[in-house]
Amino acid sequence: MNPPAFNNPLNRRRFLKGIGASLVLPALQSIVPTGLLAAGPVKQLATTRTGAPLRAAYVFFPNGAIPDLWWPQGDGANFSFKDTLSPLEPIRDSIQVMGGLDQLNATAGKDGGGDHARGNSVFLTSVRIKKSATDFRAGTSIDQAIANEVGHMTRFPSLELSCDPARRSGACDTGYSCAYQYNLSWKTATNPMTPESNPRKVFERLFGEGSHGERTENMQRRMMNRRSILDFVMSDAQRMQKNLDHRDREKLDQYLTGIREVETRIENLERFGVGIDPDIATPDGIPFSHGEHIDIMFEMALLAFQTDSTRVATLLLAHDGDNRSHDEIGIPEGHHELTHHQNKADRIAKVAKIDQWYVQKLASFLTRLDSIDDIDGKSMLHNSMIVYGSGNADGNRHTHDNLPVILAGHGGGTLNPGRFNQNGSTPAANLFLSMADRMGVRDLPRFGDSTGRLSNV
Repeated sequence: MNPPAFNNPLNRRRFLKGIGASLVLPALQSIVPTGLLAAGPVKQLATTRTGAPLRAAYVFFPNGAIPDLWWPQGDGANFSFKDTLSPLEPIRDSIQVMGGLDQLNATAGKDGGGDHARGNSVFLTSVRIKKSATDFRAGTSIDQAIANEVGHMTRFPSLELSCDPARRSGACDTGYSCAYQYNLSWKTATNPMTPESNPRKVFERLFGEGSHGERTENMQRRMMNRRSILDFVMSDAQRMQKNLDHRDREKLDQYLTGIREVETRIENLERFGVGIDPDIATPDGIPFSHGEHIDIMFEMALLAFQTDSTRVATLLLAHDGDNRSHDEIGIPEGHHELTHHQNKADRIAKVAKIDQWYVQKLASFLTRLDSIDDIDGKSMLHNSMIVYGSGNADGNRHTHDNLPVILAGHGGGTLNPGRFNQNGSTPAANLFLSMADRMGVRDLPRFGDSTGRLSNV
């Protein structure tokens, strides 16, 4: 298979440079749909006390981390980063290192192998998944539980991104469906939210096709075409339904549910309008460099947040079990292969270098968020909650307790960062519930295997 084509490698650099310049312009307040931030019940949804948007993002990195180099020294506010998290030092006051968070539903139990499939799919769902290559079943992920409540406030209820350009089907990990490893977000137990890995498609979905000045008209035309197609499909399906047996009607109902969700998204776009058209070039397709791919996808998430296109996002940096090499930092061996290091010092050092490289990418994203003023004068990082973590703890042993997780941001002033926050042994779902509360989600007494809320975040 040939690598993705590059029309012009300078275009991507120009895009990143251009987006950096445009995003610091003080024009965000005119873009945010402030009518949705008026007094009343809506103000409590995904909104800070100052009326600015409150955002939640979940970023997944693969294969766990070297524990001895991940966990800080010290405790509480009196801590120091070790090598892996050292790139976060300049923004340490916005970081909580979350010790003691578990995803015990990802352990083997009676299911045997498949820790990477479980680590990936349980990370945001906190449920036991069904071991099957075809009849997959997980659970609603926390991002979608939040989006179900707050998604009507923005043009897109949520945004699902990935830096895995390949989408595989069938079995991937010891009898588990590939759906478990390549999807981080789940709308329902049987409906994963397929992430987009092509930066160009993400940008065009957010703002329309074409160059600056053409996108609004192009997006309006595309919405009209889609609505016409959906109207035809719905009419045809309804005529067909009376001639189907019970089983086929169930299949058709599932299909029509998906069609209605697309209709809802179109109606949402029509309600907000399509006037956002950043004065920057559309990015190229998928870069050959994994590092550059990550940089651009982080920028896509940032741009979506700054234009208030969504307040909920997920980003899969690479699926669990990812075995790509990292030649750009001098490591030709596969990542997953190296994590089974057998306590060999040279292999541990290489894994630690990869761990730190991923954190450097995160640190760049968080620093960018911290440098941009939000509509209330606070930084975008102040008004965000960013989870960064992996579904495996120690990749050498495939453990799922005491996961490597950090929580970045101040949650609009509701979080207490700048700490090494040790929680004993606690379901990660407890953290997710605490975040959902801050996003204004109601009627979510439990999530997954939660036992309560984290009161000390």
